[in-house]
Amino acid sequence: MPNENIYNPHVSVDCVVFGFDGEKLKVLLIERSITEQNELYNDKKLPGSIILNDEDLDDAASRVLTELTGLKNIYLSQFRSFGGPDRTKNPRDILWLENTLQLKIGRIVTVAYVALIKIDRKIQVKYENTQANWYNLDEVSAMNLAFDHAEIIKKGLEHIRHSLDIEPHLLFELLPRKFTISQLRSLYDTVHQMTSDVRNFQKKVAQWPYVVALDEMEEGVPHRAARLYKYKK
Repeated sequence: MPNENIYNPHVSVDCVVFGFDGEKLKVLLIERSITEQNELYNDKKLPGSIILNDEDLDDAASRVLTELTGLKNIYLSQFRSFGGPDRTKNPRDILWLENTLQLKIGRIVTVAYVALIKIDRKIQVKYENTQANWYNLDEVSAMNLAFDHAEIIKKGLEHIRHSLDIEPHLLFELLPRKFTISQLRSLYDTVHQMTSDVRNFQKKVAQWPYVVALDEMEEGVPHRAARLYKYKK
């Protein structure tokens, strides 16, 4: 049974995990269920929880992500802390956390991590009544998310965008091993929240020495098959 000697009820970690399905950028969310006045209430949250008293923050992020999604060996980058006094203003969030951990919870500072992964990674949920699913990033703004997780996702995307400007190779963590220019452009535009001109983007890619054209074409597609490319490290 969790108790105050094990957990630190004032510090948490939250993981913003982005994935790409070939068309849309997605974020991994947990669906939580709350019984409120004998009625079941559902909403969504980032994979996150409070840390252990004797736990390193990076270790806590990896542990929580694995426990809630089954994902292992994911490179998580710490990008920002969120500690505004109003981030726990919704009593439903605190009540849910207190009932889940059986701890008295006050103000919580969370340390946010971000990751880019291929969306074909298998999701395995450890706990009953818990679901972890991918959701289109453009739909998240209309969702009712717990705590300040909508803001954390927004800041996580800004961090990714900045990182890709410095290290563009990170973009290819989201693509399949063999991809089309159309897939690359779709991902690039989604991350940067823009619409690229097709020809100009092709010229831009032609200047990237790490994008290599293959002597292979798409197979089994209902449209004209496009050439496949790969990322050369």
